Amino acid sequence: MSTMAKIMGIVFGWMTLALGLIVTGETIMRKFFNYSMQGADELGGYILAFTTLLSFCCALIGRNHMRIDTFHYMLSLRWQALLNWISIASIGLFSVVLAWASWGIIRDTWAYKSTAPTPWATPLIYPQAIWYVGIVAFALVAVALSLKATKLLVSGQIERLAEEFQPKATKEELQEELEDAKRR
Repeated sequence: MSTMAKIMGIVFGWMTLALGLIVTGETIMRKFFNYSMQGADELGGYILAFTTLLSFCCALIGRNHMRIDTFHYMLSLRWQALLNWISIASIGLFSVVLAWASWGIIRDTWAYKSTAPTPWATPLIYPQAIWYVGIVAFALVAVALSLKATKLLVSGQIERLAEEFQPKATKEELQEELEDAKRR
């Protein structure tokens, strides 16, 4: 896994841990002290929105997106490579459309100076800007990988395309888990 994916994974982990601590603290305060921090759910939504996009990037870099590959390995190498290219190109295209559509949300939020309908009344441009950075990061990763796959396809490097963009085989996933267990 690349350094960028590891860093994103660490950020995702720490943010998720922080969210867990916030929710735990909120629950304990409500149960035993009849007090609420007001807005823990709002903050949780913002954290989940951003960390979800980080996980998209990590999954894409690590070839962990779910694909039904029952027949994939039964096909010839050329067909495998073509399907792998279609898969990554589709994700790249989707990510660009997502970033484009999301920009409209950011633009409208800025124009209307929208605020959250919560006790904090957070100006929505702040969490949505962070959310949008995550979307753009995902789009950049997806487009970069799509361009790499396209270059491999056009240059006739079918074996490399099939190898670098195929779904992880069970053996490969098992090997990664065993290596991870040894490191722990």
